[in-house]
Amino acid sequence: MNEPLLHVHEQAATAAFSKQAPLFDLLYGRDNIIQYKRKRVREHVMRFLPAGSHILELNAGTGDDAVYFAQQGHTIHATDISAGMQRVLEKKISEAQLENKVTREICSFTELENLRQPGPYDLIFSNFAGLNCTPNLEKVLDSFAFLVKPGGLVTLVVLPRFCLWEFMLLFKGKFKTAFRRFSGHRGTPAHIEGEYFRCWYYAPSFIQKKLGGSFETINLEGLCTLVAPSYMENFAVKHPKLYRWLEKKEDKWKARWPWKSIGDYFIITLRKKD
Repeated sequence: MNEPLLHVHEQAATAAFSKQAPLFDLLYGRDNIIQYKRKRVREHVMRFLPAGSHILELNAGTGDDAVYFAQQGHTIHATDISAGMQRVLEKKISEAQLENKVTREICSFTELENLRQPGPYDLIFSNFAGLNCTPNLEKVLDSFAFLVKPGGLVTLVVLPRFCLWEFMLLFKGKFKTAFRRFSGHRGTPAHIEGEYFRCWYYAPSFIQKKLGGSFETINLEGLCTLVAPSYMENFAVKHPKLYRWLEKKEDKWKARWPWKSIGDYFIITLRKKD
């Protein structure tokens, strides 16, 4: 995709998330399924991350993860293209007195060559599908080899091209949602706070292939494969027993085929070859 069009897509996503930034934590902070997702992602990262690591976070949003990892003793450079998100993050850093642990920068993940802090890092981390906002994920991945130390890690949380929960909506007549991940290079329309932008979906194999020369996969697991996606309003509240049962089963089967790649997201961690 040519550079001008790429910037148009980024600007549209930036406008949407900047508008949502002041409301983001209020809207999503207490949701049971979102809390489950955050817990799963953080447990995944902490399983592999050495103590006192230096982390580059992409699409850091309002900074919940940056604050969490800083409080675990790590140092984070939190980047995002949204000025609105960065303002909320700045406030959180100050309130938590983490100025010596968290730095921030407005920077697109498609322009990581311009980072003020080029690393190298112990971990590149991107949570909750920020990378699905670009049609040029290959360009993002190409920059990782120069930013990560030998033996360092990359952990990405990405929307795959097939989600079992969404596909089953076919049987409820919701054809548009059931097939929206099959949009290919055109991307799928999305909107937040009245602003429209596009999303693209990627299989785990795409990331593994693009990073395979310099990185090896050490873990892949599905997220919200059996647990319902968080946009299915109040599922955990309406069906608490079923929700708890599904949560236990997902925790058990998350890294098994086919569950590791058919959830609402997948979590993939790769290690840079020495």
